[in-house]
Amino acid sequence: ESDAGDYTCVCGDKQSTASLAVHALPVLFKEELKNEEVQEGASVSLCCELTKAAPVQWKIGSKVLKASDKYQMRQPGTTAELVIHDLEVKDA
Repeated sequence: ESDAGDYTCVCGDKQSTASLAVHALPVLFKEELKNEEVQEGASVSLCCELTKAAPVQWKIGSKVLKASDKYQMRQPGTTAELVIHDLEVKDA
């Protein structure tokens, strides 16, 4: 999208200008989350891959998760990862 704008070709005192519009492709899941079964007290890593880098939000039900000692969120490039530490039965 940052390439959109007016482009001009100049030759001496003549010029030609065109406007370029760039339509963004939607962000899709290239690799979706997978179900996990983990022992109480352990940690788990949930990962998904997007078709392009974009901000994500992690939720459990309708509750938005925030980074803390329990929840660690990373997003290197197109991979979004949530690590949940010290799992409890109520984290299911």
